[in-house]
Amino acid sequence: MPTRAGSSVCGCACSRAAMADTRRPYLPSEKVLRRPRRAALVAGLFAGLGQAPVGLPWATLIGLGVVFFLFRQTKTVRAAGWLGWVFGFGYFAATMFWIVEPFLVDIARHGWMAPFALFGLAGGLAIFWGAAMAAARWLAPRGWAAALGWAVCLSLAEFARSYVLTGFPWALIGHVWVGWAPMQLAAFAGPLGLTFLTLLLASFAVLTFPRRKLFVTAVLLPFAVVYGLSSLAGAKPVALSESGFMVRLVQPNAPQHLKWHPDHAREFFARQVEMTAASAPVRPDLIIWPETAVPTILSRAGPAFEQIAEAADGTPVVLGIQRLDSARAYNSLVHIDATGAVAAVYDKYHLVPFGEYVPLAWAMSYTPLASFVDEHGFGYSAGPGARLVDLGELGKVLPLICYEAIFPQDVNAAPTRPDWLLQITNDAWFGRIAGPYQHLAQARLRAVEQGLPLVRVANTGVSAVIDARGNVTARLELGQTGFLDAALPVALPRTIYARTGDWASILVLFTLLLLLFGLRLRFRH
Repeated sequence: MPTRAGSSVCGCACSRAAMADTRRPYLPSEKVLRRPRRAALVAGLFAGLGQAPVGLPWATLIGLGVVFFLFRQTKTVRAAGWLGWVFGFGYFAATMFWIVEPFLVDIARHGWMAPFALFGLAGGLAIFWGAAMAAARWLAPRGWAAALGWAVCLSLAEFARSYVLTGFPWALIGHVWVGWAPMQLAAFAGPLGLTFLTLLLASFAVLTFPRRKLFVTAVLLPFAVVYGLSSLAGAKPVALSESGFMVRLVQPNAPQHLKWHPDHAREFFARQVEMTAASAPVRPDLIIWPETAVPTILSRAGPAFEQIAEAADGTPVVLGIQRLDSARAYNSLVHIDATGAVAAVYDKYHLVPFGEYVPLAWAMSYTPLASFVDEHGFGYSAGPGARLVDLGELGKVLPLICYEAIFPQDVNAAPTRPDWLLQITNDAWFGRIAGPYQHLAQARLRAVEQGLPLVRVANTGVSAVIDARGNVTARLELGQTGFLDAALPVALPRTIYARTGDWASILVLFTLLLLLFGLRLRFRH
């Protein structure tokens, strides 16, 4: 019968299709596969939730897992590169939207540049990830080699953006572990090692997701190793007891649009003097003001220093101030003694492009940014480099002014090991949502990497005392006006990362890269 025969054929076909479906591994919806770049953009935005202030590392792992799955579906190097760029654009737009804040301080003059800054920064940084995924697709397109090649290439891209064009290692993938147990691995491998392990976890999870036994061995076991090493790092037999010294953190909370206004600058200065003179049950051994805290240049600051010394009543003070030397200007840190005399000066040497100086200013005079160059000139000059400041009984400290604390290589550049780290900053530029918290997270990681306590004093917050394992032991919240007296934690022994920097991680990554390249050449022939 035609009807029965047709039914029989249809039934067999449906049965075979059903059997095929039971054998097919889980896949996302067809819409996701048809629109991979849109999915990659959403995955990048979601992955950004791993960074402060949200701090959900599992969100980053999921976002990375999604884009790795999409990466495996790409057919060409070009498609993989575009996929990586779109994913990176979403991630950097989500994590660095605070970059518009400096342009909103004076909206009338600079507000028009805000969207260009955000899209330019996100798009520029995404080029590193696009190039990395293109290279990974060419190097190892299938299987476990693809997972390893993807993790290696993206890690090297993160390394590159930490150094190229003076570097910008903000919101590195490994930063999502700040505040979580794996953060302690930074004492061994630094942020680059944390980044590589995170990428391996995400890619292995995708490869083994349908097979539970492999999932346990390929994902949970490495995570257990990471956690175990973290615990080992935290179990060093050196007590994080107090050093016996007290430091006072002064947070004036001066809004950026008022900080230099003639009618308000004196008010903010007087506020800091008052907090310096405030009585306490235990008198601090050192008082610290934030970056550019004194509203005058160093050569004219004699009367101000006398006033500060009188308020400090014999306690030395460290503060931020601007300095002129002939035709050059510097963003400086000054240590003044009990008499108000200048005991030491440190000039910031890793400057913020476009924020503290204009790169190739002479060339930009012929571009639409000419008015910006004319207004800001060539900005600050760079100091000679990392140096220690001797604070007497409190030991030798490595000063970091604002932006310098995001560079682990700058901390490792100290001529000798300091007793602790000191960051003064003006985070009013970064707004009140994400920027200041991400800046604080990176400072916590610097403490872990070096095994050193870090004291952070910010104009508008967050000011904090951080111990050598990255724990915040005391803090003044964002937008709070006040001062904080806190005990200075002690240092741990010098870490492996403090001895090797990024060289150990780079050696591992390039060894793996050469291995994958060799495998590609072998199987190609």
